[in-house]
Amino acid sequence: MGRFDGRVAIVTGAGSGIGRATAIRFGSEGAAVACLDVAEDAVQKTAAAIAESGGRSVAYRCNVADAASVKDVVSRIASELGSPYVLCNIAGIGKFAHSHEMPLEEWQRIIDVNLTGSFLMSQAVLPHILENGGTIINTASNAGKMGQPWSAAYCASKGGVVMMTKAMAVEYIKRGIRINAVAPGGTDTAIQASFALPEGASPKDMLKMMTPFGMAKPEEVASLFAYMASDEARYMTGAIVSMDGGLTA
Repeated sequence: MGRFDGRVAIVTGAGSGIGRATAIRFGSEGAAVACLDVAEDAVQKTAAAIAESGGRSVAYRCNVADAASVKDVVSRIASELGSPYVLCNIAGIGKFAHSHEMPLEEWQRIIDVNLTGSFLMSQAVLPHILENGGTIINTASNAGKMGQPWSAAYCASKGGVVMMTKAMAVEYIKRGIRINAVAPGGTDTAIQASFALPEGASPKDMLKMMTPFGMAKPEEVASLFAYMASDEARYMTGAIVSMDGGLTA
């Protein structure tokens, strides 16, 4: 018997990295998984992998930064899979840039996906879990808890996720809704590999973001999402749980 038998889990960013690993983990523990991503081919492969392992999953193309896309997809999920019980907001983007050179549209896109996207998904799912019970787990970052060079937009977006999580947790605690966040450090994912240093930046300045533990595996972070969404974490809400190799210890 799985921890999520009979429950519907929504995982954004499910086409790759932590999102893919988390969707597969929930599927292996009995959840019907709604896999969301803007990369349609990739998210279809995640859903297929869950199905091949005997789980139930449906892939949906969704732009979490677009309110209409989010509203439509959540409505379809509720109709096709059932009322969502778990929401894992994992979709995210980022890049390194000198703050004085970063185009406004790039700043806005990172905020839109990482912070506003998490808000829009939560806003769309909350009516369902307020009626039927459930939990939300956001993706913060050690970048939301400590300053990092060339990362003003990313740090701002993840710092916003930290405080959004805490604010919503307080707001809905009397309704029995748990809202928490995972704060990973460096994880071996495609988004991590895309963070190229800006011109003139020294690799030595990266030492602040490095740990003797190296990078986490997506599956390790997925295990934390699964625990925090389970009934075993009943007493946990408003928590920002670091998994960053000791960087913010």
